[in-house]
Amino acid sequence: MFFKSAKINEFRLWGLFFTLFGMGIMILGTGGIVFWGGQAAKIAAGIFLVLGLISMLVSMGIYFWAGMLSTSAVMLECPECHKPTKMLGKTDRCMFCKTMLTLDPDKATHAADQANGQAT
Repeated sequence: MFFKSAKINEFRLWGLFFTLFGMGIMILGTGGIVFWGGQAAKIAAGIFLVLGLISMLVSMGIYFWAGMLSTSAVMLECPECHKPTKMLGKTDRCMFCKTMLTLDPDKATHAADQANGQAT
């Protein structure tokens, strides 16, 4: 994982990034008309608006994908904060306290041994 957060939250974060990036590109393109003026500014604004639209569509796709993954995610209670959290795959992090969670007993035992200083 890139950040130390739950996988679903990371997908949502990337969706938010593409939304804000797309909106920023569209605003810059529209602002170009005010600052530059003329026919070239209108063409540049059109290009920036299309690029922003593409970024917004990518964001929509990521949000849709995260939503579909969220519906099939395993719900469990975090052993640290005791809040219900969703888990994708065999290992994930709690959505609230960022504790590593796993459904694989081998990985859980290995991580518990390392936490106790008994690494093999």
